[in-house]
Amino acid sequence: MKLKALIVDDEYPARKELRFLLNKFDNIEVVGEATNAQEALTLIKALDYSILFLDIEMPGMNGLEVGARIQELPNPPHVIFVTAYDEYAVKAFEVNAVDYILKPFDEKRLTQAINKIMKINQRQAAAANDSAKAGEAITTGGEQVAAKPQHIKIDRIPAEKQGKTILVNESDIIYAFTEQDYVYIKTFTDKLFTRFTLKELESRLNSTMFFRTHRCYLVNLHKVKEIIPFFNGTYTLIVEDNEKSEVPVSRAQAKKLRKILGM
Repeated sequence: MKLKALIVDDEYPARKELRFLLNKFDNIEVVGEATNAQEALTLIKALDYSILFLDIEMPGMNGLEVGARIQELPNPPHVIFVTAYDEYAVKAFEVNAVDYILKPFDEKRLTQAINKIMKINQRQAAAANDSAKAGEAITTGGEQVAAKPQHIKIDRIPAEKQGKTILVNESDIIYAFTEQDYVYIKTFTDKLFTRFTLKELESRLNSTMFFRTHRCYLVNLHKVKEIIPFFNGTYTLIVEDNEKSEVPVSRAQAKKLRKILGM
């Protein structure tokens, strides 16, 4: 099945070039173009796009603001930023961007970005398939018997360290965070790579312990040592790892945190 793509760029030559390159991919179908943020948001709300190729420098609302806005949607498209400016890379991944491609476009680089999205979709499809199989009927002794839904849940998260996969105890996780286009788990002493997205970790981990403080951070509230007020209604959390790391809390999440803690 082809992935529906939307190109958002205020420059017609850039849209034309990107559409030309994307037409070479059998698994991508460009079904829309927008010249500004408002057009893009209108189209995204009207159709379930799989991929959003998003410019940053546009008149009015910029691409970073669009990326942040669509994260509030129930099923946001994967975002690949396409821009002539490299200084926005860090901010781009703060809005859960899958990749960041510089203009002029390189077909090989574009292929790498699309392959990332395909791998994410494959993982999500496999997880959904496993869940569906758990509820399917099974045959026992020639009779069809409805299988009991499997609700197996372990408090371990697979992560990688020095080429080995280790299972991290949920209670040992201090926080999880994104760095560029990768997700890491921080324990007391280690920084471990995980193949889960931050959103997937949030759904797997105990919601009574873990709180999404920021688009790029998921923290174990049982491991928070200090809460320091920052500017504009935000906070910085000091956590109980070896480095006494600082975890940011966005203004929107600060309100939720205060309610949880009764502050």
